[in-house]
Amino acid sequence: MTTGLAAAALAAALAVPAQAHGEGRPPHWELKETGTDVRFRGLAAVSRNSAWLAGSAGTVLRTGDGGRTWRNVSPPGAQDLQFRDIEAFDARRAVVLAIGEGEASRVYRTGDGGATWTESFRNTDPRAFYDCLTFFDPRHGLAMSDPVDGKFRILSTKDGGRSWKVLPNEGMPPALEGEAGFAASGQCLVNSGPRDVWLATGGAARARVLHSADRGLTWTVADTTVPAGDPARGVFALAFRDRAHGIAVGGDYRADQPSPRAAATTGDAGRTWTTAAQPPPAYRSGVAWLPYSRTTALAVGPTGTDLTADGGRTWRTVDTGSYDTVDCTPDRGCWAAGEKGRVARLEN
Repeated sequence: MTTGLAAAALAAALAVPAQAHGEGRPPHWELKETGTDVRFRGLAAVSRNSAWLAGSAGTVLRTGDGGRTWRNVSPPGAQDLQFRDIEAFDARRAVVLAIGEGEASRVYRTGDGGATWTESFRNTDPRAFYDCLTFFDPRHGLAMSDPVDGKFRILSTKDGGRSWKVLPNEGMPPALEGEAGFAASGQCLVNSGPRDVWLATGGAARARVLHSADRGLTWTVADTTVPAGDPARGVFALAFRDRAHGIAVGGDYRADQPSPRAAATTGDAGRTWTTAAQPPPAYRSGVAWLPYSRTTALAVGPTGTDLTADGGRTWRTVDTGSYDTVDCTPDRGCWAAGEKGRVARLEN
């Protein structure tokens, strides 16, 4: 149940009328039946009506009617793959990433709503493990792999995902021992604007965020305040509302372990990070700014959804359903997805 203060903040951010005399429901997640029980960690929201999902067993679904119906548009022969990230430009064009060691890491592209797919990249380096991808515009995008030869590996496309090349690593700082990305929500590599991109890490002694202002050619790195020191801990997701202001969420994904200080904020493009004064109460794997808001964002994880109305300084739990990832669109459409085929849209 959404609390009163949180509902008011959410309603204001969504520009919906305030409730009169307690009538109606506050903004809330409304589950949408997908007809499957796969886990969806990849989500690309196009609008309030259109969204793409990517998940386990090589599954890709698409809706064009606000989630009332879903079309299975999975690439043929992909049933053994784990799709963890999907980026969509509209209802017809999308790029999906399969994760895993060696040739399990692949990229597929469609230009006809998923009727046909082209495999545009297959990793042939057994040391590489791709986690996330992001696009600056319909042509330029990046994907990231866990460290190879001591540095994170960056894959680049300039033609909308039709072809890819590994970027030189001279401008990439050395990785820490045990450092990696988390393929938990498709949000370990995110961008804001035409050139800025951030990469989230964990698993090492410190959880860090790397930033590039030139589409992945050169990077700077900063420690965050999110606890690490274990392969299960670190920053799992990032969201930037502009090139300066961002939120990091994460923690420890093990259900029996606490996740203190599981959120942090930056106001200087990721050079420094400040712990949330009141963080989410548990591990969170996905985060998204609400459209047109400078202060309001949602974070999701297996134990619930949290809302911030002050730019990430304090968080309040507004739902206890399980979700792995969240995404919002300019027409104020917010979607969430997760385990057992769970998908929801934020309703007023």
